[in-house]
Amino acid sequence: MPDWSYQPLKKALLDKLRPKTSREFIHKSMSTIASIPGGRKLIGFLGHMQPPKEFRKELNDTAFPSPVGLSGNIDPNLSGINAFQELGFGFIEIGPIVLNEPKAQIEPRMENSTILFSEHQEKVLLKLIIKKLTSLNIKIPIFAKIDKQVNRNEWDIIIQHLTPFVDAFILTSEQIDSCVAKSEAALERPFYVSFSSDEVNKTEIEKLIKHTRFGGIVVNAPRRTVDSYWHEASNANECLAKNVKQVKELHPELIVITSGGVETPDEAYTLVHAGANLLLISEGYVKAGPGLPKRIHERLLYEESRPLNKQNWLWSFLFGLSILIGGIIALYFAFTSIILPYDEYFIGLTRTDILQVNPLILAFMSHDRMALAGTMLSGGILYIQLARHGIKTNQHWAKVTFHSAAITGFIGIFLSIGYGYFDWLHGLFWLILLPVYFFSFREGKRVVGPPFSRHGSNDRSWQYGLYGQLMFIIIGFLIVVGGLVISTIGVSKVFVSTDLNFLCMTPQMLESISSNLIPVIAHDRAGFGSALVSVGLLILMLSLWGFRKGERWIWNTLAIGALPAFIAGIGTHLYIGYTTFIHLLPVYFLVVLYLLGLVLSYPFLKKKK
Repeated sequence: MPDWSYQPLKKALLDKLRPKTSREFIHKSMSTIASIPGGRKLIGFLGHMQPPKEFRKELNDTAFPSPVGLSGNIDPNLSGINAFQELGFGFIEIGPIVLNEPKAQIEPRMENSTILFSEHQEKVLLKLIIKKLTSLNIKIPIFAKIDKQVNRNEWDIIIQHLTPFVDAFILTSEQIDSCVAKSEAALERPFYVSFSSDEVNKTEIEKLIKHTRFGGIVVNAPRRTVDSYWHEASNANECLAKNVKQVKELHPELIVITSGGVETPDEAYTLVHAGANLLLISEGYVKAGPGLPKRIHERLLYEESRPLNKQNWLWSFLFGLSILIGGIIALYFAFTSIILPYDEYFIGLTRTDILQVNPLILAFMSHDRMALAGTMLSGGILYIQLARHGIKTNQHWAKVTFHSAAITGFIGIFLSIGYGYFDWLHGLFWLILLPVYFFSFREGKRVVGPPFSRHGSNDRSWQYGLYGQLMFIIIGFLIVVGGLVISTIGVSKVFVSTDLNFLCMTPQMLESISSNLIPVIAHDRAGFGSALVSVGLLILMLSLWGFRKGERWIWNTLAIGALPAFIAGIGTHLYIGYTTFIHLLPVYFLVVLYLLGLVLSYPFLKKKK
């Protein structure tokens, strides 16, 4: 569930439910999606959240794909553990773990947009953890936090059963003294010692280092307690950063993990800059949304001092320019002759003959060809912008967007011959375009760079930007669906009822004029539908993956790129007099979403970096 869907749903529904109910709904939904065939790829497609390879590190013989982890406070029942590894997290904390059902467990509650955790917080049973970890394929490290109230015998049993499934344990200082010191040889995994923000400065690290399995420390964000409930202090991030700096000054090689105190990418950067090796996100994950790890990665990447790695983009630009020119040519023919000599030869009637039978036939054919031309113009603009601003600057997501849509467009040519008619000009255009695309594809192989962003807050422009992003994602999705529907109609029944009402003719009457007339119309419909699918994919993926603070070219691309398709889609119907409201309603709806998307995303995208 990316932020553009999480935040609207959170405000509309989740904040009105009990915290536990909303938590379980979200986590179980995500985990269910991750469990179905293709579910992980769907999550990856929607969010593009996998950590960049730049963040891979090894600590205590454990490989971490990202320094960002998820605190056990967020998912005590392990309902969403199957999905978290798809959201960009590099490790997961589970616990506090107990052997037997605890007597008192109180779920968290919400007050003034703040999550309040009970002092008798929810704990997780060992048998539940074993059941989950044996049935799921978890590929990221797992840290197990053992409840501080378990006795020595329970501690031994928990350690023994969990060791094959986890990569490290998180213990308290009391457990070090009472349990580890007496049976350290039984530990086969490193352990990290957890301290509050107040305790860490008084800790004698030298004593802990003597333990052979000591891995490092976990510094918890400072808390404020009210009526047996606690929440993170308002200055949690500042205190954690101060703690980390003080510890690192004395013990530079010590592995320090912070827990909590991160609600924004800027706060994560502050802790990493202070010296924290790993971060456990807690309450901030709920407030910011599942996209927080991805945003943290982009913020951290921004700070890396590296030259801009510009890539070759000329062939990709030429491909988009060719599509644009093709759209201009198609628009010229749609406004003039409409059908070409080889169309007349195939139909067996001249343009004059068709006008004498029913002038609305040519008007109807013109409206499909104008719509195709407008779609090609929009596609050309989108391809050009992706080449100039995405592929050129080594953005992997832009390359994937570009080539996914282009390959779909090439495949769409087979739809246009579904009724047995092959448009030679159309075929020649794609034949000329094919080598251009081949060189474009080849130059794109080196485009592998991850996205990065300076934006690090959860400000109002970001929140509005998510709604604007949602509008464009809906637009892209609906255009893809609309293209598939039109293509299907084009290779099957060809006409909808409003088409026949406009023509004042039945398919049988058209067939009687010429047996080849409907195949030409079907060819136009299928070709227009496949072009819509291609452009819809461009808008969808650009909206899914390209929205970042200050990316002015994204806003410009969507604002300008969509205009030709909308103008042609509505203008051609007005031009020929085909103005049936129900027929044009989908286009009107898309225009409303388009205007809303531009307005809502303007402060986020157009504000200078």
